[in-house]
Amino acid sequence: MKSEHSAFSRRRFVERSSLLTGLLGTAGLAAVPSGMAAPADGITVATTTPVNARAFGVKGDGKTDDTKALQAALDAAKANGPVCFVPAGMYRLDGSLTVPPGVTLCGASGGVPHSEHPIGTVLLAFGSRGKPDAEPLITLKPNAVVRNVVIHYPEQTLPDVVPYPWTIRADGELCQILDLTITNPYQAIDVGTKWNELHLIRNVFACPLKIGVFIDQCTDIGRIENVHFNPNFWTRMALKPTFPGGDIKAYLEKNLVGFKIGKTDWEFISNSFVIFPRIGFHFDDFGHGPGNAVVTQSGGDICPVAVRVDRTQNHAGVQFVNGQFMSTLEVGPENRGPVKLTNCGFWGTEATREHVRHAGPSSLVLTACHFTGWDHARKGEPCIRAAGGRLIVNGCEFMDDGKQPILLEKGLKAATIFGCCFRGAKGVEDQSGGDVQVGLNAGGAGGKD
Repeated sequence: MKSEHSAFSRRRFVERSSLLTGLLGTAGLAAVPSGMAAPADGITVATTTPVNARAFGVKGDGKTDDTKALQAALDAAKANGPVCFVPAGMYRLDGSLTVPPGVTLCGASGGVPHSEHPIGTVLLAFGSRGKPDAEPLITLKPNAVVRNVVIHYPEQTLPDVVPYPWTIRADGELCQILDLTITNPYQAIDVGTKWNELHLIRNVFACPLKIGVFIDQCTDIGRIENVHFNPNFWTRMALKPTFPGGDIKAYLEKNLVGFKIGKTDWEFISNSFVIFPRIGFHFDDFGHGPGNAVVTQSGGDICPVAVRVDRTQNHAGVQFVNGQFMSTLEVGPENRGPVKLTNCGFWGTEATREHVRHAGPSSLVLTACHFTGWDHARKGEPCIRAAGGRLIVNGCEFMDDGKQPILLEKGLKAATIFGCCFRGAKGVEDQSGGDVQVGLNAGGAGGKD
């Protein structure tokens, strides 16, 4: 099709945009209805005057249960919205909310509200304490949106953490979770319990205590962008009651899974981070089959297992590009999908043994990665331990002098290791009996330069 005849041609787009600018002016294009926050991403909001939750009796005083009144406002937005605007205030919720199809629950913030500066819309979750399988605090129906709010659990404790239901659950297509902070959720974001497609999770900051994001039953591409899990959003918050104290790091290292990823076709994850988890990114079959994912500019920090791959789709697997991991990647014995890491960095903690443990039948490809700080206790552990499937390592740098970079054990079928830089005399130790090709690698004593 020739572009000059297309209704969506660049020329016609420019012409129509110019005409609209002339009629409305640039201010008109970016206008946001009175009382509604402008979205942080700069996208123009085209809507009628939003439904104001105050008109339905919400108090926002932090004491009155606003669940029923806020639900009434959301239901009204289905017919008269589609935006339900919740002005600045502290909204106590003793029950659960459902955001109807196509409706946006929008708080009073022009960007991502921070728990250190809670001057906008804060939802205080009190309901279903001790009942993790109860209804979520917020359920998003197809194409529903929640954005620009802080969510806080005032009765959460440490170290005796109390289970709560999911904070936000997606139920259907194109649910969107945008520009928000969740201070201390037990289970933060659920896009797996219900069938879903095309979910978008962007600019979310939280200190989850059990699970950060759960993905499953996604049959068309999901996207996770700019998600950051760090205890600072609880420990430094300015909400009452303040952080109760205690060793949050020790608790998270025993309990938290940052990103729990099951069936998804596909998942695109970018600019996302978790610190102090038990497992940073966990890929497995949680009852609906495994998934596949592309993960870029993301990482797991200060944790025993940054990435655990138990099962992925045979034909697609998982790919990490420009990742940072502290400290270990594990590929389990049941995984059959390819696992690929390009331009990633690994460094160790005091508990780090290997940086990479590979078992099972899948292939593992490491390209242009660097490794430092493995075998912290100096017990002779290798940086990469491979005991299954196939291994390709090329263009990688092993930065620790006097330590074993690569150990190939029985069970490995084939390996190609070339173009790598080692420090010291040690390089590849092959005990596998498999088809192993090693060449064009360089060593040299002297440790880190």
